[in-house]
Amino acid sequence: MVATLEKKIKDKKAVVGIIGLGYVGLPLAVEYAKAGFHVIGIDVSQRKVDIVNAGQSDIDDIPSEQVEILREAKRLEATTDFSQLEKADCIPICVPTPLNKTKDPDVSYILSAVEKIAKYLRKGQLIILESTTYPGTTDELIQPILEKTGLVAGKDFFLAFSPERVDPGNQQFNTANTPKVVGGITEDSTHVARVFYEQIISQVVPVSSTRAAEMVKLLENTFRSVNIALVNEVALMCDRLGIDVWEVIDAAATKPFGFLKFYPGPGLGGHCIPIDPHYLSWKLRSLNYYARFIELAGDINSHMPEYVVDLVAKALNKDKKAINGSRVAVLGIAYKKDISDVRESPALDIIRLLQDRGAKITYYDSYVPSVMLDGGELKSGSLTENALKKADCTVIITDHSNVDYKWVVEKSRLVVDTRNATRDLKSGKSKVTKL
Repeated sequence: MVATLEKKIKDKKAVVGIIGLGYVGLPLAVEYAKAGFHVIGIDVSQRKVDIVNAGQSDIDDIPSEQVEILREAKRLEATTDFSQLEKADCIPICVPTPLNKTKDPDVSYILSAVEKIAKYLRKGQLIILESTTYPGTTDELIQPILEKTGLVAGKDFFLAFSPERVDPGNQQFNTANTPKVVGGITEDSTHVARVFYEQIISQVVPVSSTRAAEMVKLLENTFRSVNIALVNEVALMCDRLGIDVWEVIDAAATKPFGFLKFYPGPGLGGHCIPIDPHYLSWKLRSLNYYARFIELAGDINSHMPEYVVDLVAKALNKDKKAINGSRVAVLGIAYKKDISDVRESPALDIIRLLQDRGAKITYYDSYVPSVMLDGGELKSGSLTENALKKADCTVIITDHSNVDYKWVVEKSRLVVDTRNATRDLKSGKSKVTKL
């Protein structure tokens, strides 16, 4: 069975069925289709399916032209019909894994996908979970569901975990050149999954088990969360000490060993770093272990939006104004620069906190024309001289590259800069309050 599937993959005759056509699934689908595989993308969203079948892309990193070419070549199709999984030889699962309100893992999307796979599971298929989750998910949750069919993992079908490493907007690293970690339920599962990914990815790194592979992703993002929390706390310290934290970090980064540069910011955003460490923390609580670094980092990072609002209040106070009734212009609401993704963006929390204190909010983000908040839809305005002059305070939350921040400072009354976007200013510094 191993040799049969391996040959099918290497000959590009294996059908790839990808569940989930979001930030992880669509780039993966495009890479396999480009490599010559027939790819069936399956999603519960009819809207996403219609976009792909129309030769379009709703993912920043995937140009619509690529999707159109692959659709015309009949290598890529999308559907909401899970019965199409019967045709698939290799099935990566790329569905969301959010946290619920109590910050416990929500694996309902994974379970729903796996239950649908189980309906059409057949001998010789390869199932790979890519969605980030806690160690033990693959063997504790997925394997039993699939084995209820009477088929046995590692004997009748292959089962593995391979963490996604998508970084939206990254111009250097993409799906094809980012090393891929993979761990299977058995050695055969690891081997077949490795062969599968080697068709599109330059380096595949096998590990001993699905649990090890699951832990790899959590370590990667816990590392980032903890270091961001550290530098955020250093920013708070520097504020008390009257020191420029950005100067300190840049100077420390000249050390050629033993230091990695992280910058402070208005809070964590995106689909990984604010969420993934809590998966590990939750799992360890069930084993009577308290993950102190994770919890402390989460506490520091989650309070950064409040600190930003305090900076706005201080800046306005210097101008003898209160937040209540003031007009605040927010520049950038995507969670990071030069993308349209607002998932977990700290800008949303900052806007809510400012509104709670009576501020009148307008936002400007050419990547995000509108956003849904608790109070309804908010639409981006046009970033004009008049708009900036009308605002009592301008807050830079996301430092998109297409904005002239020198001009922003010139035209604004006050500026709160959470990203050091105004670092090269030679004049107008007196208007700027920096994180």
